[in-house]
Amino acid sequence: MLRILCKSKITNAFITDKIQHHSGSIGVDKAILEDADLLPGEQVQVLNMDNGERFETYVIEEKERSGKIVLYGPAVRKGEIGDELVILSYCLLETKECHNQKQRLVSLAKNNQCKSK
Repeated sequence: MLRILCKSKITNAFITDKIQHHSGSIGVDKAILEDADLLPGEQVQVLNMDNGERFETYVIEEKERSGKIVLYGPAVRKGEIGDELVILSYCLLETKECHNQKQRLVSLAKNNQCKSK
């Protein structure tokens, strides 16, 4: 049996920009992606702590150490600059593999810089 487990979790991420006329997704600083073990194009679930919105999209890589968290396309309607986000990714694992799965947690500090893993 396959189970869905949380693979990566980014907390304390704040929206820095919004670009409406784009095909859509969420841009994330490359350093944050690496710390969270996320790949460009990987599906994520985004939770907005300020308005309760939840949506699924995919990741676009932003410049490393830029601190950028950017909503693109239709996602711009899901938050405002300054809103706090939690970004989650999941993996499918066989039940026996689940016990060894370690969730990657990245908590961001001021200006969306990596604080802890």
